[in-house]
Amino acid sequence: MHPDLFSIGPIHIKAYGLALAISFFLGVWLAIKRGEKNDIKSQSMIDLCFIILVSAIVGSRLFYVVYHTEEFAGHWLDAINPFQSSGEIGIAGLSMMGGVVLAIIGSMVYFIAKRTSPWAMLDSMAPAFFLGLGITRVGCFFNGCCYGLPTETWCGVHFPFHHDPIWPTQLFSSAAGFIMLGLLLVIEKKRTFYGFTFWLGVIFYGIWRFSIDFLRYYEESMIIFSLGSINITRNQFLSVCLFIIAITWFIYLKRKNEQNAEQYNGENEISP
Repeated sequence: MHPDLFSIGPIHIKAYGLALAISFFLGVWLAIKRGEKNDIKSQSMIDLCFIILVSAIVGSRLFYVVYHTEEFAGHWLDAINPFQSSGEIGIAGLSMMGGVVLAIIGSMVYFIAKRTSPWAMLDSMAPAFFLGLGITRVGCFFNGCCYGLPTETWCGVHFPFHHDPIWPTQLFSSAAGFIMLGLLLVIEKKRTFYGFTFWLGVIFYGIWRFSIDFLRYYEESMIIFSLGSINITRNQFLSVCLFIIAITWFIYLKRKNEQNAEQYNGENEISP
């Protein structure tokens, strides 16, 4: 574990914070570059990225606090105050699933307010999420959070807080982020309608998050029910919901595009 990379006087540079910052700036850059190909103004993309960033942070923190209330009993301001009652500076404790859900909601509210179709912008931004996933999970590994269950396999990693080797689920998620980024960019070449890349990305993430959570450690408060030694978590429930929503929207947009194409062909058919 190396949560603190280095210090500049009283300022400590955190591994996770640095990874998050790098992933955000690279993600914005990628989204802008991809947006230009769809004739989307850079400022519009920056505005949406900012809304998604704020929504993701708020959602991640809110989801964490709701299911870890015992940590904040008696000092509830620590949930939002960077100057903690313990004397530490910073807010530790985020849950990515909460951020993903609120980021999607926040972006939809943005498009409703702008009264514009969201799909071209969301398609442009979707790969940036997986780029960020690949980078930030490396930060999680150095920070020692989001770790896995004990394992006796060759890839088990020893952390100072655990006697037995555990699954390096952070590195698995990082690798999966880069792999899904590559797959999305390749499959996107077959895109026939706007919304294709975005909802396909949500499908990828829902499947991955549901799967990797079987190897991750979770507190009892995060477990909905157990089937023998297998625990089903709240994050897995949300993953299933995201998957169902994504599949539904993907099929709807695909059929709508096919119907529009048939209608267009019919209107332009030359009569004998």
